[in-house]
Amino acid sequence: MEFKIENIAIDSRIPEGPVAEKWTNYKAHQKLVNPANKRKLDIIVVGTGLAGASAASTLAEMGFNVLNFCIQDSPRRAHSIAAQGGINAAKNYQNDGDSVYRLFYDTVKGGDYRAREANVYRLAEVSNNIIDQCVAQGVPFAREYGGLLANRSFGGAQVSRTFYAKGQTGQQLLLGAYSSLNRQIELGKVKSYNRYEMHDIVMVDGRARGIIAKNLVTGEFEPFAAHAVVIATGGYGNAYFLSTNAMACNCSAAVACYRKGAYFANPAYVQIHPTCIPRHGDKQSKLTLMSESLRNDGRIWVPKKLEDAKALQAGTKLGSDIPEEDRDYYLERRYPAFGNLVPRDVASRAAKERCDKGYGVNNTGQAVFLDFSEAINRLGIDMVRQRYGNLFDMYEEITNVNPGELANTINGEKYYNPMMIYPAIHYTMGGIWVDYELQTSVKGLFAIGECNFSDHGANRLGASALMQGLADGYFVLPFTIQNYLSDQISVPRFSVELPEFKEALAKCKKEQHDLMAIKGKRSVDSIHKELGNIMWEHVGMGRTQEGLMQALDKIKALRKEFETNLFVPGTEEGMNVELDKAFRLRDFITMGELVAYDAINRNESCGGHFREEYQTEEGEAKRDDENYFYVSCWKYAGKDTEVPSFIKEPLKYEAIKVQTRNYKS
Repeated sequence: MEFKIENIAIDSRIPEGPVAEKWTNYKAHQKLVNPANKRKLDIIVVGTGLAGASAASTLAEMGFNVLNFCIQDSPRRAHSIAAQGGINAAKNYQNDGDSVYRLFYDTVKGGDYRAREANVYRLAEVSNNIIDQCVAQGVPFAREYGGLLANRSFGGAQVSRTFYAKGQTGQQLLLGAYSSLNRQIELGKVKSYNRYEMHDIVMVDGRARGIIAKNLVTGEFEPFAAHAVVIATGGYGNAYFLSTNAMACNCSAAVACYRKGAYFANPAYVQIHPTCIPRHGDKQSKLTLMSESLRNDGRIWVPKKLEDAKALQAGTKLGSDIPEEDRDYYLERRYPAFGNLVPRDVASRAAKERCDKGYGVNNTGQAVFLDFSEAINRLGIDMVRQRYGNLFDMYEEITNVNPGELANTINGEKYYNPMMIYPAIHYTMGGIWVDYELQTSVKGLFAIGECNFSDHGANRLGASALMQGLADGYFVLPFTIQNYLSDQISVPRFSVELPEFKEALAKCKKEQHDLMAIKGKRSVDSIHKELGNIMWEHVGMGRTQEGLMQALDKIKALRKEFETNLFVPGTEEGMNVELDKAFRLRDFITMGELVAYDAINRNESCGGHFREEYQTEEGEAKRDDENYFYVSCWKYAGKDTEVPSFIKEPLKYEAIKVQTRNYKS
């Protein structure tokens, strides 16, 4: 399939100088806005997760007037709350050889050398500030016996740099950001709009100057104006229907930016998380994540013998019935240097490979074991539960199996109930294209956190999502947005009575009316599930040219089904959850096509993008650095049904040698 390539020179605004000095030099020479002038400037922040809440509170603390929009009934319910395992920082508290450079290197390598080097170094550089900030806020990080902050390991690293609060790290960090946000709301510097969903960006003279947001309680569309707009609305994983994301997570704000001219970068880079509870039927609405932190002490295995796997699938044997010598700890076997702590994309593909060969361990054959027997025998159940107790409880509530319960004794060796896990859609590394200042290709429009593309390349290391969200919100955007706003201080506040706002408002109302007028026979969820099946089957863990072309044909047919046979009950007035979901599904269909286009265009395998035609003899991802060492930027063609054009941002590495990833030695 041929795409129209536009020869546009993309200015990523990366500062000059060595990579370790770029951020320092940038801050030394950036333009500033003085305190009196900050009071004249309004900033819209859409989203209240870790990125949005930290940005809104920090910008308000600096003196800007902030309008903050939350799709949930409270910022405390943002999906950041679901993050379990921890947050990375290069503090080197364990004295095990960590450093800012090593965190930077691990992140670039973990992303399969497809991230922008300068952005990643800055992320590693500010990571240490995040921990100090959160401790000052009272975040209850785990501590060693002597009172020092504790660390544990995560995938893709050989050091312990992950700070954590049991298996509730995201919740505790969000409460810290929420407390800072509440303080600014109380002081009147942040105006908080809960139960509002952004539907459109309003452009005035070529710049983002506001949004149209829907009040999800009254059903009314409302205009809001500001000098700049910041999007912090998360990723697009729910295009696959079944994912580890909360059901309210959607890509509509990002797609609205895309339709207004913001480039969408690397949409093919979708992360499959290796440790999720396997699906158990076709009635599920989402999947549940089991923290990657479990791979510190949990060992992943399948039976060595095919007959044992068949017995497990038939239910005539349990995992605890299989002795040590008949277990294949395949990650330890294939990747001895990293073992169970290989990056997520590597662990996920390895699990799929074993299950495809028939060694899956549940009734569907799509599961592997995560076993804590060795750790419990070594440390004792009390120590293991101290580290992972709430995760064990969560697993038991969902599956009715207690992973800490003694299940069998074979030849004097104690075996405990193992967990069953399988990969699932989790995080999206692709997102809105941003430059070094986190500004999109649309002036005045910024994107932070998971909804931008900038820091993770083709695969995100565990415990780096929280790091990026808080880095962007607390320590990067508050500096870089001033470079844009410094020449906006003489621009008066915008009236929502401007023609541009009225036109955008009328457009949103017409789109809503058109959805209600279809009056077909299919529910939103039935079409969304069909989209999810197409995406998982053809645009999931394993992709082929033929499968991707089939996916595009099916998604285009599904769009027609959506446009002609959708049924939305209720009315346009007041709260209508199905109507809100219909808008999101429309955008998921557009997003699904974007992911497929990007995956077709990238004839290589890297990170979360695995084209089965491009793999080594050992089944590992095979990159093509000569032809694909760039960021894929997709430009809206004017209609959802038209194929977008394509722009390349070449990647330039100065500090790191690009080489084949190796987790074996």
